[in-house]
Amino acid sequence: MSKLRIILAGVGGQGTLTATNLLALMALDKNIPVTSGEIHGMAQRGGVVESTLLFGGYLSPRISVAEADILLGFEPLETLRALPYLKPGGLVISNTEPTLPVAVNLGKETYPSQETIQDRVARCASEIHFIPCKTLGLKAGTVQSANLVLLGGYCSTQAGPFNLDDLKAGIAAHLPQKIVSINLQAVELGRLALEESLQEH
Repeated sequence: MSKLRIILAGVGGQGTLTATNLLALMALDKNIPVTSGEIHGMAQRGGVVESTLLFGGYLSPRISVAEADILLGFEPLETLRALPYLKPGGLVISNTEPTLPVAVNLGKETYPSQETIQDRVARCASEIHFIPCKTLGLKAGTVQSANLVLLGGYCSTQAGPFNLDDLKAGIAAHLPQKIVSINLQAVELGRLALEESLQEH
């Protein structure tokens, strides 16, 4: 396959690293060379989490400014913060529903509007899809499946080495059995949301 660089951005408690590890395991299942790393990996809930996936034979997990082909944003503000890593004309798939930082909840900082975030993203990316991942995760059965909603949207784009069947097989093979059915439902809701986004464009 051709080389591909993905940056994943979110906050602690959203399953960003779970999603990263799942995609890496799916690559190994298909004998695709993969390198993975963390830029920030604060495990506590609410801490910034940024990770990288590089497919196709990269030796280093590092992604520098303007190098990522794809940005997967599990939290809207973190999508915005990770935007400098995206190469011009890249693909962005982002959650629309914020996890507000403590400083915002305390009234010490303001959170940018969704319109502001989307405008900024539109200046950098050539293809953009925003998905209400929390809402759809709850619809699938638990808000914790929001990360799989986002991956369902991503794997529906064909922008990379995986399709939806690969993702479903990866979930069945690598996630705990008790959460497989909910996550499969989350993936399907992500696919439908992606299709709706494509129709809007």
